[in-house]
Amino acid sequence: MNEKEFDQFAEEYNQTLSESIALSGESPDFFSMYKVKDVERRVNNMHLLPSKILDFGCGVGSSVHYFSQFFPKARITGADISCKSLDIAENRYHENAVFTLFDGFRFDREVTGFDLIFSACVFHHIPEEEHDHLFSELRRIANPGALLAIFEHNPWNPLTVRTVNSCPFDINAQLISAGTLKNRIKNTGWAVDGHEYRLFFPNCLSLLRPLERYMTRMPLGAQYVVYARAI
Repeated sequence: MNEKEFDQFAEEYNQTLSESIALSGESPDFFSMYKVKDVERRVNNMHLLPSKILDFGCGVGSSVHYFSQFFPKARITGADISCKSLDIAENRYHENAVFTLFDGFRFDREVTGFDLIFSACVFHHIPEEEHDHLFSELRRIANPGALLAIFEHNPWNPLTVRTVNSCPFDINAQLISAGTLKNRIKNTGWAVDGHEYRLFFPNCLSLLRPLERYMTRMPLGAQYVVYARAI
């Protein structure tokens, strides 16, 4: 998907997403918040204190909003290729973060020095032949030892596939398996810590969610996360 396609959906992003994920019984905020909480848990377990955070492919700033809550002392940057999405994010969250336009190839000189780089369901929109370059570019702007957190949809989950196929802004999406994504990250200056699957139960079965902590190796979750460190 290119910049114009993202601009097309920017103003109605949350409404469109809400309609697409209706079967889950959750709101877009739920999906944004769980990812940031997951990263906070990882950071705490590793005893990291990120002072600069990049949300790569921040869109309208949904995750930036939660990063400002869970990491109040960090400087947060949101980057995206969609001017219209960044305008919306800037209008909503200008007190919480700075936003920068990414040209799809290389970050500006001042966009650098990050301790945590996060991306939420972005790479399935990007042609696979561009992945190696982008992971290398993210490594270039990361500090040594920085944490990389990449969340993606799981192509092995039928509900996820159905949701993606019904979502207007996922029309050109190419879902990526966790193994494939890990290999691409490994080849570009990152040491992969591993991957874990997330979101096994919809809202109607939310009482079972405490079990999910024991299910992270089962490739049936709706999404997964790959964590890596800059080397």
